[in-house]
Amino acid sequence: MSKIILTFGAIAGLISGGMFFVMHSDTPNYDSGMIVGYLTMIIGLSTIFFATKQYRDKYNSGAINFGKAFKIGIGITLVATALYVLCWEIYYNTLASDFTDQYLAYLREGMEAEGKTAEAIASELAPTETMMEQYKSNRLIRMGMTSVEIIPVGLILALISSVLFGKILKK
Repeated sequence: MSKIILTFGAIAGLISGGMFFVMHSDTPNYDSGMIVGYLTMIIGLSTIFFATKQYRDKYNSGAINFGKAFKIGIGITLVATALYVLCWEIYYNTLASDFTDQYLAYLREGMEAEGKTAEAIASELAPTETMMEQYKSNRLIRMGMTSVEIIPVGLILALISSVLFGKILKK
C-alpha cells in the first residue's frame, strides 16, 4: 500500500505544485489564479481515485472497505501536500519573492476600485499586512498556510473515493 501512496502522492504533488511554475507571470492574475490553482489540485489529487481502484483490484481481491480506502486517500494527500509545499517554497524563493507585496497591492487596488477611502483601506489592510510580514519572515507559518490550501481538497476527494469504492463501486 505504501508504494501506491508514494507513487500516486508524488504524481498529485508534482501536478499541483508544478502549476506554480507553469502559470508563472511577472504580473499574476489573482482573480483567475485561485480558480486555476484549485482546479489543478483537484486534477492532481484525482489520483486518489486511481490509486484506490488499483489497490482494490490488484492487491485486495476486488474489495476495499471505507477505512482502507480513506487511509490510501489520506496518505496520498499527505505526500502531495509535502511536495506542494516544497514546490511553493522553491517557487516563492526563486520566482515570486515579491508575492506578498504584489498580493497586498492587488487587495489595495480592489478596495480603491470600490471607492473606499485611504483611511478605510489602511484600516482593513492592517491585519493582512501583519499576516504577510509573518508570512515573509517565518517559513513555518508560510509552510502551514500553504498546506492549508491543499489538505482540504485532498480530504474531500479521499472521502468521496472511500464512499464510492467502499460501498458503490464494487468490482
